[in-house]
Amino acid sequence: MYRVSSRRGGGAKWRTGCGWIAIGVLVAGCSTSGSPETPESAGSTPTNATSPQTSTGSPGSSTTAPGSPSDTASTATEDPFVPRTITVVMNGDVLLHDGLWTTAEIDAADTGRGGMDFRPLLRDLKPLVSGADLAVCHMETPLAPRGGPYASYPVFSVPPAIVPALKWTGYDACTTASNHSIDQGFEGLTRTLDYFDEAGIEHAGTAATRRASREPLVMDVNGIQVGLVSATYGTNGIALPSQQPWSVPLIDIARIKRMAARARDEGADIVMVALHWGLEYVHEPTDDQVAIASQLTRSPDIDFVYGHHAHVVQPYDKVNGTWVAYGLGNMVARQLTSVEGVYDGNTCRVTFRERPDGSFRVQKLEYIPTMITPFDGVHPMRVLNVPQDVDDPAFAQLRGQLRATDARVGTVVTSLGTDKRGVTEGQ
Repeated sequence: MYRVSSRRGGGAKWRTGCGWIAIGVLVAGCSTSGSPETPESAGSTPTNATSPQTSTGSPGSSTTAPGSPSDTASTATEDPFVPRTITVVMNGDVLLHDGLWTTAEIDAADTGRGGMDFRPLLRDLKPLVSGADLAVCHMETPLAPRGGPYASYPVFSVPPAIVPALKWTGYDACTTASNHSIDQGFEGLTRTLDYFDEAGIEHAGTAATRRASREPLVMDVNGIQVGLVSATYGTNGIALPSQQPWSVPLIDIARIKRMAARARDEGADIVMVALHWGLEYVHEPTDDQVAIASQLTRSPDIDFVYGHHAHVVQPYDKVNGTWVAYGLGNMVARQLTSVEGVYDGNTCRVTFRERPDGSFRVQKLEYIPTMITPFDGVHPMRVLNVPQDVDDPAFAQLRGQLRATDARVGTVVTSLGTDKRGVTEGQ
């Protein structure tokens, strides 16, 4: 069970099997960036425990015989430090094209869950996503009113049925700042946030009010405060709403650092920054990406940086001692292009571990290749966990494609030598 401190109202909410319960909360913490630590050896002290406590003996409580050395004063002892850990998973673009709507219609006919059911599309990812302490998606496109009308590329307005499917899969939060954030104007932007609020999925990035635009999302996950900041390189030339220019956060180094610092002030132990950036269909990070990463990772308030938008996987790297995952590729999309790699994805899983001073650092960094199956007009699309499925007899007909995806993703993610610095493939 965990709490989520909302930007939209005071206090926090306990998430239980019965729903959300509002309570007041005030938590403080601190963190610094660092390199991955060596995983703990077998038999080490269990993680995910409470913070260290200090125990002090009380006068008169000793049963030691009078005159013994310990009789003169009570001794103060300190409990052993038990570090806490947290796992966070992040995915790339949720980019819905019309082939995915048809998939959801086909599946709904089988499941009987309304007109569209996106759950079967995401089912294979559910164990991976729901197994993390915190799971974050990226909604690239605005959501349409229920029943439509829907619009695909280049100006999107997509079915809101995707939101309960994301919740069912296990996503706790979603970033929303992208080049398509205002494809349907400010109304589409706020409607999208309303759907997430209705589903109980937190969001960072776009904002419905000026006040919300100034407040970073800080989530309490198993007692560990996690801050999330989201921004985009632009909005495809569409002017920001004249009355709400703050509604879409553009990449601004000073502003992102201020938001990260504010998250710290609000008690964040860990701060992550999600950026919609890069050049579409290009694996290598651009000069701008490298420069922005270099500046952001100099901030003591930022612990991890990751990105999306390129629609293909980009490398991981360590910059100024802080890990950067430049691009996670598509999580869900149906892009009609001959560019290789748009059906490849990459779930990033980060394990943060507490240090004796109360800060957290990256202990383990993993990439899990994913693959989107194509749509032929008959067979519905699926998002597959590649390492999990590659040797599964149920996917024997796709084994060649799964292995090719695994090889491509691994080659790109580790292309800057990060496999020699602790980055591994997970499952």
